[in-house]
Amino acid sequence: MTLFLVSTPIGNLEDITHRALRVLSEVDIIAAEDTRTVKKLLSHYGIAARRIVSLFEGNEAARTPALLEDLRAGRSVAVVSEAGTPAVSDPGQRLVTEAGAIGVRVEAIPGPSAVLAALVSSGLATRAFSFFGFPPRQAGARRKQFGSLRAHEPTLVFFESPERLVQTLDDLAEALGPDREAAVGRELTKLYEETRRGSLASLRDHYRDAGVRGECTLVVAGAPPEQQDAAIDLEAAVRELLDQGLGPKDVAARLMARTGKPRRTLYQLALSLSRER
Repeated sequence: MTLFLVSTPIGNLEDITHRALRVLSEVDIIAAEDTRTVKKLLSHYGIAARRIVSLFEGNEAARTPALLEDLRAGRSVAVVSEAGTPAVSDPGQRLVTEAGAIGVRVEAIPGPSAVLAALVSSGLATRAFSFFGFPPRQAGARRKQFGSLRAHEPTLVFFESPERLVQTLDDLAEALGPDREAAVGRELTKLYEETRRGSLASLRDHYRDAGVRGECTLVVAGAPPEQQDAAIDLEAAVRELLDQGLGPKDVAARLMARTGKPRRTLYQLALSLSRER
C-alpha cells in the first residue's frame, strides 16, 4: 500500500516526468483536485486510469477516511493537484498525515512547481526564501501579515489571483516600502508566460493600467539590512500621522500595514495621543 503525491504540469503538458506517467498508469486510484484536468492529461498521454475520484478542499475531510480504507486494503493511491505539486496550497496534507499515522508508505514524485519556477526566474535571492501561499482575502488580515514581514530577511513568495494582484501589490508597497524589488510570474509555462520585474510600486502601476490575466506568482525581495534591524518608534510614528491630519482610525490602518501590530492596539494608542493634543 503506497500513497503517491504526483506533481503534474502547471501549464505546459510536456512538463511531466516519465516516472509520474508510469505511476499514474499503474495506481489503483487517482485522487484529483479537478477530475477534468487529470482526465485531459491522461488522455493526452494515452493512459486509461482504473479509477478517478475527486479530492478538493471542500471534500478532503470527508473523502480521506475512504481513501485510507483503500490503502489499508492494499490499493495504491495517487494524489494530483489541478496543477503543480499536491499539498502545496492544495489538498493532500490531511491525507498524508493520516496515512503516515497508520504506517502507509508515502512517496513524492517531484515535478513542476510554480513557486520554484517564479523564484528562479525573478532574479532575486534564492539562497533562502519563504512561501506564504495565497495572502488573506480580508484586507485587515492581509495588511497585518504584510506588516509583520517588513524585517523578514529571506525572499518572499506568494500566490495571487489576477483579480487581487493590484491590491496585493499596493498593500505590499505600503507595508514594505514602494521601492522594494519584486517580480510577477504570470501564466508560467503557458503560451503567454510573462515575468515582469521592478519595484512594488512600478509593478502595481503597470498592472493597474494594463490589467491582469492568468494566475500569478509574486516574488518579493527580502528586507535590506537597514530594515532588518530597524524598530519603528510607534509613538513617534503615530504623532507624525496625527500631525498630517489623519484620525485615529486612519492612523491605525496605516501603521498596521507597516508594523503588523493589531489594529485595536494602534487605534487605542492613536486615540490616547490625539486627546493630548
